Parts: sequence; structure tokens; C-alpha cells
Amino acid sequence: MSPTFRALHNPNYRRYAIGSLVSNTGTWMQRVAQDWLVLRLTDGSGTALGITTGLQFLPVLLLSPYAGVIADRFPKRRLLQLTQLMMALASLVLGLLAVTGAAEIWMVYLIAFLFGIGSAFDAPARQSFVSEMVGPDDLTNAVGLNSATFNAARIMGPGLAGLMIGALGGGARATGWVILINALSYGAVIWQLEHMDTALLRSPKPVARTPGMLLEGVRYIRSQPKMMAILVMVFFAGTFGMNFQITSALMATHVFGKGAGEFGILGSAMAVGSLTGALLAARRVRIRLRLVAGAAVGFGLSEIVAGLMPTYVSFALMCPVIGICTLTMLNSANSTMQLESEPALRGRVMALYMTIVMGGTPIGSPIIGWVGEQFGPRWTLLGGGALVLVGVVLAVALLARLSRDGTDAAEADRIGAQAA
Repeated sequence: MSPTFRALHNPNYRRYAIGSLVSNTGTWMQRVAQDWLVLRLTDGSGTALGITTGLQFLPVLLLSPYAGVIADRFPKRRLLQLTQLMMALASLVLGLLAVTGAAEIWMVYLIAFLFGIGSAFDAPARQSFVSEMVGPDDLTNAVGLNSATFNAARIMGPGLAGLMIGALGGGARATGWVILINALSYGAVIWQLEHMDTALLRSPKPVARTPGMLLEGVRYIRSQPKMMAILVMVFFAGTFGMNFQITSALMATHVFGKGAGEFGILGSAMAVGSLTGALLAARRVRIRLRLVAGAAVGFGLSEIVAGLMPTYVSFALMCPVIGICTLTMLNSANSTMQLESEPALRGRVMALYMTIVMGGTPIGSPIIGWVGEQFGPRWTLLGGGALVLVGVVLAVALLARLSRDGTDAAEADRIGAQAA
């Protein structure tokens, strides 16, 4: 088997990948449909779009650290089935409200928040479950293939959603049918989790509940300079740079005067680059921290360049470049966090990682939406890209400081031992 796809020799991972492809396609369809629904209900308000996105990711900020404790305490396979069911129900309700014409913006806000609760508990369990399906030698490859399936869905989903919404009239009711398709897609993940061969899983013994479990995870990460540097970079990228739902929607509608179909194409164009980055990441065996930093720099610069593009076509051509840089950064960061962490703490480590990556969105999305309304959509990309570069500089400085302090502490311990 090709080195790019070596993790697929594992039957459990094959089932997981197929189910994820179906579900992720539905998820990306809903993302476009939900954004379009908000724009139709609010006459194109960027602020409302930012609030919706922020509410959907707010539970990640609030609950992910606790969700990591849950992921370490309970069987992840069953936990994932419950979270998928919760998100399916949220999508079902929102789809029915939109189809019947009963949807109001406050309802979208509420359901986005409930959907986010399911996502908050799903993310750390899903991230750490990968290492239970495959061994350490295939972990980097599996993380890359996860991103590949996610972005293959990202190529298909937005385009399909845009075409469906346009074919059904382009109104709020049209978005509801797309959202209902996503509700059904969660069944694929629930089915593949149920039919896994549990004898092949490398599931650690669930950790017993003890006081201070969350703080234990925080203290562990603080003792790892490499992890701390990664968290700083992904915080700035996730909070200020990765607001593609908002930036693409505002650029498509306000700057270039395009409709739902062209908006969906932008998401697919970015996913082409993301898929390329994911497949390249799947071939790597060893990850270096410089790769994470270099990809973050490329991400920030490509966003700035995209914000300066004069036409819809030139902007769309920059989207794959942004996608490659984003996925290279995130895959490298994800693999490093998993490989460097202790198995008994992996759920908490990945929960804190996801809190930083996604939890900054409730902070950044309303700000980015407001910037787009006050100063123009281009500044959402120019400012976001610049802040990503600031994050890289701060991360490098923090790594140098923590590494120096660690070296000094180790030297002091050595001298003390010799004196004794």
C-alpha cells in the first residue's frame, strides 16, 4: 500500500474514514446553508453571522477542558456515538424550522449553541480515539488522512450546498433541505462505530475519577515547552485567522457581489488546497516544530495577499494556497501534541488543544464580523493575517524562554546533586 494511505490497512480505521467522509460532507453542506440562512434572515448582517459562528464555538471554549476529562474516563467509542446523535438532533430541528418557514434568527443562535455543546464533547474524544485505532507508527499518517477525508468533504460539501440552495430558490426554506441532509449523514458515523472490531482497538483503561484531573492536564502541558509554543501559534491562527465562514461570505457578497453558488465555490477552492496539504502531511513520518511555525507564517502571509486580490477569480485562486498552509500547520500541530503526550493524559491534552484552536472563535468571530462591517471585508483578512504573524513571533519567543528556563533548572539540579 502507498505510504500516503498506509493507515487504511487497519479495518477499523477504514470504516472510520468512510463514515467520516459521509458525515463531514453533510457538515460542510450545513455550514454553508446555516451561513446563508443567517444572511437571508438578517439582510446580510456580518455581525449576525459572527455571532452565530461565535455561539457555535462558545461551548468549545467553555466545555472542552471538562470534555477531555470525560474522554479519559469513559470509552471513547460510545461517547462518540452519543455526541454524533446530539448533533444530528440539533441539525434535524434547525432543518425543519427552516423548511417550514418558522426559523427566526434567535432560534438559529440557540441551535448553533446546542450544536456546539455536542461538538465540544465530540472533538477531544474523536482526536484521541485515532491513537486507539492505529499504532504510533501510523498515527501521523492517520491524522493526515483524517484531514484528507475532512477536506475531500469540504470540496464536495460547499459546492453541493450552493447548487442545492440555488436550485431550490435561494431562500431560507431552501437551506433547510440541505441542513436535513446533514442530520441524516451522522448515521454513517454511528453505524461504523457500532461495527468496529473492538479486539483490534488499543483502548487504554479508563482513568478513575480523582480530584484535580483537569489541573493535572494543564500542569502537564505547561511543563512541555514545545506544546506551549504550538498552543500560542494555533490560538492566534484559530482566533483571528481561521474565520473562513465569515471572511469568504463577506468577500463573496459584499466585495464581489456574488451569490450562494459562488460562495460555495470559494469553500471548495480552499478545500482543494487543504486536501493537498493533508495528503502531503500523510506522507510525513517525522514532524518538526519548524514545520508548524513555517506553515503558520505562510498562512498569515497568504491571508494578507488574499485580502488584496482585486477580482473574485484572483481571490478564489488564493484560497487553495491558504488551505495548504492551514492544513500543514494544523496537522503538524495535532500530530505533535498526540505523539508527545502520555496516553493516560491524551484526552485532556487534546481537549486543551482543541479549546485553543476552536475556543478562540467566540472571541474572534464577532470581532472579525464587526471589522468587516466597519472597515470593509478586506480588513478581516489583512488584520487576521497580520495577527497570525504576531502569534508566530510570540510563540518563538516563548519557546526560547521556556527552553532556557528548563535548561537552567536542569543545570541547577545537576549541580545540586553533585554538591550532595
